[in-house]
Amino acid sequence: MEQGHTHVTENCRVVAPILARIGDKWSVQIVRLLGDGPRRFNEIKRMVDGISQRMLTLTLRGLERDGLVNRTVFPTIPPRVDYELTDLGRSLWLPVQALGLWAYEHHGEISRAQKAFDKRAGIGEEQPRRIAAVGMAGR
Repeated sequence: MEQGHTHVTENCRVVAPILARIGDKWSVQIVRLLGDGPRRFNEIKRMVDGISQRMLTLTLRGLERDGLVNRTVFPTIPPRVDYELTDLGRSLWLPVQALGLWAYEHHGEISRAQKAFDKRAGIGEEQPRRIAAVGMAGR
């Protein structure tokens, strides 16, 4: 095995879990939302279409563990909990925003390609898949 291949494999091993975290559909949407400033748990839940309370909790906990999100509990009754991007999370916001904008701008082309593929493959007519573009309405 040549040396260059080992280096690439090790790099992949190092970045794979990071890309898995920041590349999942829920993390991308939450990072995009928090780019506009701190939000409460229920506010995030309302704005991220289709996310369950459990999945939101797990995703926020993972983002917090990775140093991308801060969780602040305020001593009020009932307790108020805000989530916001850390400096590291803010450094991720711009690439995530660009990815979301790219998806929004190209969703029509992707939809047409999927339909053409399905037709060639003999796949029946299915419900169109929604491509989530949080914060992209009106652009």
